[in-house]
Order: sequence, then structure tokens, then C-alpha cells
Amino acid sequence: MRLRDLDPLSEAEITLVAERMGATLVEVEGQELYDLDWRIARVRWHLEAANVEARVVLGIDEGGAIVGHTILRVELGLGLVSTSYVIPQARRQGFAAAFLQDAEAWFRARQLPLTATWTSSTNEPLIALYGRHGFAEDQRGPNDFTGTMMVRLAKRLSA
Repeated sequence: MRLRDLDPLSEAEITLVAERMGATLVEVEGQELYDLDWRIARVRWHLEAANVEARVVLGIDEGGAIVGHTILRVELGLGLVSTSYVIPQARRQGFAAAFLQDAEAWFRARQLPLTATWTSSTNEPLIALYGRHGFAEDQRGPNDFTGTMMVRLAKRLSA
């Protein structure tokens, strides 16, 4: 297993991450919410330094296949894990934990005091993963698009 940043010149990698963003939404929300073109534009937005300080990180298996991704960004003075996804066949192999540890290190290097993610209150696997890594719910509110109750999981970062 290894992690690497997405190649910003690779249309295939950008499209793959956008497709899997849709898979995440289906898994968690029961629907995609955004079309593929919007998701591709969103991935590209994260790759433009003029827009945001961000990274799109890929998880690569032993055979060289991209089996997951996470999108990280600095937002409102905190480190936000925007989205993470690991294909079902590669789950329970440590990719999600590796993404989270990588994110925390990247946020600490930027001296951010807090890292967080938002997810559906029904996303028990993600809530459990983050809980094992010291995150706790600190906010709750409805998703404006679906009405689903969302929770923010947060963790203070030490120097």
C-alpha cells in the first residue's frame, strides 16, 4: 500500500476520483446529488492553488491500482477532510486509516489547530473510524440538499 498525490494532468485520475465521489454519495446519502461534470469540476477546483490550499491523495494497492482517494483542504482555519473513499474490495486493508494519518500530518505541518470532517449521522463506519483516531462529534445539523442529519467529527491537533 502506498499513497500519492493525484496527477493534476491526468484526466483519467481526475475522472476516477469524481466517479468515486458519486459512489460515496450513493453509499452514504442513497443518491449522487451532483452530476459527474460537477464532480470533475470540483476535483479540478481542489487542484488549483488560486482557489484553495488542498490535496487529492490516492491510495495505490500492491498491484498498482488506485483503490481509494481522499480530498483535503484548508478551510476557515481548520484542516477539512472533504471526502474519502476506498473501493469495497480494498476495505479493511488500512487505506482509510492511512489517509487519515496522512491528512493529520499535512494539517499539522500547516500548524492548523483542528481537523474535521462532515458526514451523515448514519455513516457508522466512518464515524467509528474517526472515533478510533480520536475524533468526536462537535456539531450537528441538516444537509441543505437532502435533509439528512449531518455530524461534524473534529480533533484538536498538537504541534
